[in-house]
Amino acid sequence: MKILTSLFLFFACCIAAFGAKATEKGVIRGKVIEEVGALPIPFAVVAVFEGAAEQPLSTIQSDENGVFKFVNLKPATYRLRVSYVGFASLVVNDIIITEKDFDKNLGNLKLSNEQSNLNEVVITAPKPLIEFGADVITYNVGSSILAEGSTATDILKNVPMVQVDIDGNATIAGKRSTRVFIDGKPSDYMTSNITDLLNVLPSDAIEKIEVMTNPPSKYSGDGEGILNIVMKKGFKVGFNGNIGITAGLQGNTNTNANASYRGKNYNLNGSAAYRQNIGKGNSESYRTNFFPDTTFYYNQFNNNRSKSDGGNFRLGFDWDITPKQSLRISTNYNINNSNSRSGNDFYYLNEDQIATRLRNQQNLGDGNSNNFVFNADYNLQTDTVGGKLTMGITANTNANNDLRSYNRTYAFPTNLNPSLQQNDNEISNQGLNFNLDYDKPVFKKRDQLELGMAFNYRKNDNDLLVQNFNYQTEQYLTNKALTNKFFYNEHILSGYASYNLRLNGWGFKGGLRAEYTDVNFDLSTGANYHVNPYLSLFPNVSINHYFKKRFNFGATYSVRINRPRENTLNPQVNNADTLNISYGNPDLSPAYTHQMDFSFGAFGQKWSFTPRISYSTARGVIERYRMVKPNGVSESTFDNVGTNHSIALMLIGNFRPTSKISTNGNFSVIQSRYSSKLNSSLNRDGLSLRASLGFSMQLPFKTAFESYVNYANNINAQGRNKGSINSSFGARKTFFKNTLSARISTSDPFGRRNNNSFNQGTNFTSQSYSTNNSSNVSFSLNYRFTKVKVNKVTIPPPPPVKQ
Repeated sequence: MKILTSLFLFFACCIAAFGAKATEKGVIRGKVIEEVGALPIPFAVVAVFEGAAEQPLSTIQSDENGVFKFVNLKPATYRLRVSYVGFASLVVNDIIITEKDFDKNLGNLKLSNEQSNLNEVVITAPKPLIEFGADVITYNVGSSILAEGSTATDILKNVPMVQVDIDGNATIAGKRSTRVFIDGKPSDYMTSNITDLLNVLPSDAIEKIEVMTNPPSKYSGDGEGILNIVMKKGFKVGFNGNIGITAGLQGNTNTNANASYRGKNYNLNGSAAYRQNIGKGNSESYRTNFFPDTTFYYNQFNNNRSKSDGGNFRLGFDWDITPKQSLRISTNYNINNSNSRSGNDFYYLNEDQIATRLRNQQNLGDGNSNNFVFNADYNLQTDTVGGKLTMGITANTNANNDLRSYNRTYAFPTNLNPSLQQNDNEISNQGLNFNLDYDKPVFKKRDQLELGMAFNYRKNDNDLLVQNFNYQTEQYLTNKALTNKFFYNEHILSGYASYNLRLNGWGFKGGLRAEYTDVNFDLSTGANYHVNPYLSLFPNVSINHYFKKRFNFGATYSVRINRPRENTLNPQVNNADTLNISYGNPDLSPAYTHQMDFSFGAFGQKWSFTPRISYSTARGVIERYRMVKPNGVSESTFDNVGTNHSIALMLIGNFRPTSKISTNGNFSVIQSRYSSKLNSSLNRDGLSLRASLGFSMQLPFKTAFESYVNYANNINAQGRNKGSINSSFGARKTFFKNTLSARISTSDPFGRRNNNSFNQGTNFTSQSYSTNNSSNVSFSLNYRFTKVKVNKVTIPPPPPVKQ
């Protein structure tokens, strides 16, 4: 409640600030336009910095004509940063305001397309940590202290509207299915386990993270939202890079290095990272089983310890073939190793809650995975008015091997025989993606036309060998009932067209994407499944309007799909816990979601406030469904559980009371209502709550501080994951002209992260509690090879000011 109270006080400050009227003193003004065609860029993010400050003094957006204006500035030296999605950022240095010369008109500031012009230097001056657009929220990784020396998983925990569970799975608030993209391409085609990739992907290789709740037609129709991780391209002058190391009290370590060299018309960049992590945790669960003639109970107590290590290696080459042609090639190799040990105690209690049986189980696990990705993108400027053709290809292969053993004995009664089981699961995955995109300004470059097509192929082989130990012959024998091979093939052919109209402060964008899906899979048992090929259409419409130089309104509508894939279709039985088995459902159908978003943004010199309302309705929702058999065994599988209607209110904003202090926060309340013909226990509704509050402050002697607190409480089809809180704090100091930086950070300093969940079915209720070793203190050192250079922009003589 303290967190929620703080959030409401924060938004109250924003509203109070909105009513304040500034008196004009020092003024910086200008206009943001496209380098090719001089078309005005509305909604560009313009930040002004005082001196060498890392945090912006004020951040605003350009109006519908690309015009911006900062007022109430004291005499000082300033620098300006202009950024917009899809364009290279621009920095204007040494803007001097005096008592006599207090009105600086910078004239036209030209932004160039960041993909079509390799000669444009990428500016590394500080950006605002969070940028808000009509249909995307951008988290600039380089502006976060806590991001230094961390990984993609750590960063995602502090991104607005994003929630990361205990297993490292990231989702967007209010969305059941979220996809993670790397540089605009699906990462789930690149690895058999996305969390493995994110756990070792170093933050120093990441430029920004984009949160898309209603992705445009250019992106795949899969998933209700997209997290797009944009990697650094390394377009910097000369040779430069950095090396860093992080060590924590829990025994976790992280080392990373990256470097880039830029010649006259090419750029070579690479990075390497290695991470070691130790995990500890314990959990307990209590299940009550209801049957007509009896009631009995299962209580379970678990403890676990794991150790994992992995590396990530990236290499990229960018070539500006001609002024109109460019080629970008990148490769990624990822490797992970893990071993684990856990113990479980299972208590069987009768209806008088007297223990009649106690089973002890010891589990050992040893796993490794690796994946390789090759990506190439070719860009061609087709004409002088900005037409661009892009062709890309991505090929990947990965393998995963997981060996586990389960040793079960009985403390009482003693006449029950022990058992020893070994599961060897080998997974391989191959994929090929091809995309062809074309966009062109039309009608005197006022509007934008986009066309494209894509082909995606994916193959997955899952080989599970289950063996039971025979104590008489002292050898392992294959368990034919559980051993199986699963083969999955998927082909998706898609095409899209969209049109973007900008007129008098209004922006209209409409698009249609079509996807033709062909899926087949079979088992070594002889069962074959061939899903009838189906065509899906995904319309996408958005409207936004910027008015009175401080307000922005946006509305979007789209249709999305959640396709069942191998992890939900595979009927192989997992009986690692013989009282709680799980398996997939090969009869699943795709689920379609219609979703609408309405957003309103209000911006001031020191604050911004962007409330959003989202509504979605989904049919054939795919979620995990649990049932208890008369023998007391819980069986968990996936099903099209029914229909879900969801409405969400999201409040997002930031407040900067001074040039050295910045706060940002977001609060979401989501009403979900499930209805199902599958089971009456699935007819339920309830609220989900999520909140986050961040604070950063610049201190004397080149020192900075940052903190985050996050809270989540979510409902699902069969229950609720109750409230959990996690927090992080960090401080950084720089030395030697910003070439060396030291950081100390702590996560969950007030106690380990706890998780509490409740589930209910027609004949059972279950309550689970778990904790892990999330409390940690870590120390990081980072050294930059060379001083970063930025563009020099000469301030032109001020043209006549139009009133």
